[in-house]
Amino acid sequence: MRLIFFLSVIVIFSCSKVDERKKNPNFIIFLVDDQGWSGTSLQMADDINTSKNLYIETPNIERLASKGMRFSRGYSSSPVCSPSRYSIQFAQSAARLKMIRVGMNTRHIDHNKSITIPKKLKEINPNYKTAHFGKWGIDADPSILGYDYNDGLNGNKEGGFVNNKTQWETTFSDDPKKIYSLSKKAIEFIEEHEKNGDPFFLQISHYAVHTNIISKIKTHNKYVSKNKNRKTDHPGFAAMNENLDDGLGIILDKLEELNLNDNTYVIYTSDNGSVPTIPARKYYKETINYPLSRGKWDAVEGGIRVPFIVSGPGIKKNSESKVPVVGYDLLPTIIDLAGSKIKNLDEIDGGSFKDILLGKNNNIKRSYPGIVFHVPYENKIALTRAHSSIIRDNLKLIKFRNNSEIKLFDLDNDLGEKINIKQKYPVISTELERLLDDFLIKFKSLKWQEGINWKNVDVRELDSFHK
Repeated sequence: MRLIFFLSVIVIFSCSKVDERKKNPNFIIFLVDDQGWSGTSLQMADDINTSKNLYIETPNIERLASKGMRFSRGYSSSPVCSPSRYSIQFAQSAARLKMIRVGMNTRHIDHNKSITIPKKLKEINPNYKTAHFGKWGIDADPSILGYDYNDGLNGNKEGGFVNNKTQWETTFSDDPKKIYSLSKKAIEFIEEHEKNGDPFFLQISHYAVHTNIISKIKTHNKYVSKNKNRKTDHPGFAAMNENLDDGLGIILDKLEELNLNDNTYVIYTSDNGSVPTIPARKYYKETINYPLSRGKWDAVEGGIRVPFIVSGPGIKKNSESKVPVVGYDLLPTIIDLAGSKIKNLDEIDGGSFKDILLGKNNNIKRSYPGIVFHVPYENKIALTRAHSSIIRDNLKLIKFRNNSEIKLFDLDNDLGEKINIKQKYPVISTELERLLDDFLIKFKSLKWQEGINWKNVDVRELDSFHK
């Protein structure tokens, strides 16, 4: 009897210990690469039929959305890769971080910042276990940012990227873009820490659907014989998207198997919009991102509006929010859902959208009234002119830096950004321009200079944005 009593005490103690460790929710960020807003079979906006792709099949993205909320005005923090990834981790805009493009000098950035997603979660509960697997794109080991488990400083090359014309040709693999390898790592992490009773934060940063185009041959062949549509007619690219969707399905299946859905938030989004065309070309009228204009590299809707889905406890199933949210909102939202707050909002640019997720209100409290994007470079692919933009509610202002040209758009009625309403609303235009410039001046964001070598030059040696 004494033995039975002793064993019972151990079991009760162990269970209470597990319960104590699991009192906070789990979080998974499923970050994909170069996937456009209208590049999946999920209709992102209920009232916009063209906000889905009729050629590409992504049933697991649809499955995730059926369990949670779509943000039809979800934005990446930048129209290019690394700036968005930095922004998610630090909850600061790419403009504030002076993070402009891939491969630039980043000695000006303090990678030991105290505010990162893993570090703040561990402040809430030191039992949180954190992991990052896949494309990193940040010039510091993930452990410095607080990740317990990671696979290093991975970038495009680890995903099979080669910067030449072959990137647009389809090749085949049983593990395209390491989709299934990353899923396996994620599953092992989830299983281990669920067994140990640890709350966890996991970010899976996929190399897909960035070029090179790699897919399973069986999936590719399915699309070869499938009727194509105006948006996408590349079977390899479509197949790669479906294979990526398989990776999401593996994670969702495991959460169901372990009965974790009631305590796990899953966030799905992309680092920027899709490339405008496959293969890439300098000139184009309509892009893969239709009905949005242009694509990756530009701070127009095609470059920054992305799939943005959140599922988890308390979120209304198959719901849509039209409130603009951005990648740097993720940190304060996760911390809020975990039971805490970022005390000094001036340290970040993002705001929590927890209340939107839980159906309480549509308010997001940010330190600055607008979402700012900054593209201080010129190339033959982008709009060719350095530009910045700001979004507030349904209005978006774009300012070109070479001649201060202003364009103002009503995104509710002009999704393709074709009708400049600056002259119709001069007061609003002036106000938004002031807000945009004030932000860039405050944080000494970079301005375009001819002949800049972003890779070799410390940006602290360059002129910052000023009037």
